[in-house]
Amino acid sequence: MARTVNVEARAIRREAFVEAGLRLIQSRGYEQMSVQDVLDELGVSRGAFYYYFSSKRALLEAVVDHVVVAALAAVAPIAADPQLSAVAKLQGIFTGIAGWKAERRELMLALIRVWYSDDNVLTRDKLRLNLVGSLVPMLAEVIRQGTEQGVMSASSPEGAARAVVSLLLGAQDVAIELFVARQEGSVSAETVMSTFAGYTEAMERILGIRPGSLTLLDDHILELWFGAGAETGPPITIRR
Repeated sequence: MARTVNVEARAIRREAFVEAGLRLIQSRGYEQMSVQDVLDELGVSRGAFYYYFSSKRALLEAVVDHVVVAALAAVAPIAADPQLSAVAKLQGIFTGIAGWKAERRELMLALIRVWYSDDNVLTRDKLRLNLVGSLVPMLAEVIRQGTEQGVMSASSPEGAARAVVSLLLGAQDVAIELFVARQEGSVSAETVMSTFAGYTEAMERILGIRPGSLTLLDDHILELWFGAGAETGPPITIRR
């Protein structure tokens, strides 16, 4: 019993470091945040930090992993709702994740500033693998339901789910590029909408569902992130 308590206590303590890192990244930015800032935030020793994390970058990985887990947990009830059709579940998952990010817009902007730099390529790829491992099973069950209901056609729900997740990851990368371009005024809102429409159409074809059944980003989310040109948010520089 004591061992179980110790494991739980360590997990709680580690999570406190992750939450402190999350707050500091949002308020100060990752580059400006130091390990000492985290120690001061929690009132702990340097040894306590390095007991859980080998470096500042390891804390960043844990923060992003925390974000992924929390976002997927927010939409898990939608995927498990027996009253919803497969298409409604899929739309709910897309809308739910986008809405979760929108509610944490400042945090997402702070993570974007560092996450898409070349220095974090290996870390980013590792977290993408974690996302695939979590999201693919969820989507595969939804696709399996849709196939049984006759509203989707996928010979392999798992394969289709992997293809959809690949498109989602690609759309996420493109979204960052378009966000920056909108700030610079180098692309139009129409280009943004047509780009995401293309991703949505590709998903519908992969799943064999009726065109126009899905909306990857609704009007509110498009306006929030890609609205009035450079007024969409503070300047973003992606360090290469």
